[in-house]
Amino acid sequence: MSRTRVHNLFVSLDGYAAGEHVTFDEPIGGAGRLFGRFDGRAIHGVDGVDAPITVDRALTTLWGQGIGAEIMGRRKFGPQTGEWADDGWQGWWDDEPPFRTPVFVLTHHRRDTIEFANGTSFHFVEGSPAEVLQLARDAAAGQDVRIGGGPTTVRQFLEADLIDFMHLAIVPITLGRGTSLFGELDGIEDRFEIESVSSSSGLTHQLWNKKG
Repeated sequence: MSRTRVHNLFVSLDGYAAGEHVTFDEPIGGAGRLFGRFDGRAIHGVDGVDAPITVDRALTTLWGQGIGAEIMGRRKFGPQTGEWADDGWQGWWDDEPPFRTPVFVLTHHRRDTIEFANGTSFHFVEGSPAEVLQLARDAAAGQDVRIGGGPTTVRQFLEADLIDFMHLAIVPITLGRGTSLFGELDGIEDRFEIESVSSSSGLTHQLWNKKG
């Protein structure tokens, strides 16, 4: 059965996974220190990674394996708010988004689908987490669905008890402010079996598998 997965979500020691704002210059809202130890080549998990294969690289390359569709929040797609402007914006990834699957972008404002030659397509949809997840599962053709973020979107799916697996990378810094992953989700850890492994980079990888 198709599972709903979160991968490579970087979280500070005090629980923040993004900054408080998103701009063209700051795609993760001033929380760039979360990614200071991360080799970005590994996030795609589709083109291979140079040796040596480290714990960090091995875990982050799981991002693309067995994924048939993604769901992301609007702020992961771009910094705009309100009605879509006719500015040609196609996301942060230029002409080659790494997803290579259908991607469902959560928004209250309609926009035509954007398609790319490498198999990526962006569909702009509105609905509850359960409704959008069903759209993504239908598009995934039996493969898993990735909840791509940001943290507000992940939290919505956690609140709805729709996430089967999470890979969190805990970064040994404190931000003091930003967008919290867990917010008011008291006791959410009780739903999951949690394993941790630390790497020489200083990251602690947590693998959350839903019980039952």
